[in-house]
Amino acid sequence: MQLVDTHAHLDDEQLVGDLDEVLARAREAGVVCVVSVATTAESSLQTVALTGCYADVFATVGIQPNYVAQSNEGDWERVVQLAGSPGVVGVGETGLDRYWDYTPFEEQQASFGRHIELAQGRDLPLVIHCRDAEADVVAALGHYAARGRLRGVMHSFTGGEETAAACLELGLYISFAGMVTFKKSESLRRVAAGVPMDRLLLETDSPYLSPEPFRGRRNEPARLVHTASRLAEVRGVSVEELARQTTENARRLFGLPISQTG
Repeated sequence: MQLVDTHAHLDDEQLVGDLDEVLARAREAGVVCVVSVATTAESSLQTVALTGCYADVFATVGIQPNYVAQSNEGDWERVVQLAGSPGVVGVGETGLDRYWDYTPFEEQQASFGRHIELAQGRDLPLVIHCRDAEADVVAALGHYAARGRLRGVMHSFTGGEETAAACLELGLYISFAGMVTFKKSESLRRVAAGVPMDRLLLETDSPYLSPEPFRGRRNEPARLVHTASRLAEVRGVSVEELARQTTENARRLFGLPISQTG
């Protein structure tokens, strides 16, 4: 069984100290690739560096919306330059967030637009963050989709069925993290059950959002199997079938060098 963790923050200080061991446990659990997702210009540099150290790690570059206000002059130019580096398979994490107020919303919107244009210009998929801003994210994506090809994934999806349908209509993939395993996440599981199998992705968002039965502890890619097992149960398929299809989906979206299975 092969799994792909499509969203982990391997450069996070909670993981970098024992990353060799973290990735060894991931491989033992069947995780064949990890996409290490950036949150700042410096994080982008670090994720790209990781791809040179580990053959099964790939990178995205970008500035997460909550960090936009902290950016320094030249940071965006660094991200643009890094987007052409070997091992980079996506742009982000980008998007919109009305839950936190670290960055004025207008600045988030401008940054989101820059990321979308970069992704379209490089033909790279977007990794999209959305928190309490579903209508805003869908509207922005729809605006840019009218201008050119749009590819990407709604990461750690927590929205409702209407938002999921709108994102699917735009051609996006939808990824689920550990929250789908939480006891009180019945509504999220209903949404997950309705996502077409060929648009479904898995992630850990490590070191955050550890799935049951590890909730509250540091998360890591090896725990992806717990989210996969819960989603397979929700959808009424075997975990092997879910792993096969989500791995193929990740290969297709991010262009990962994974042999097609089954």
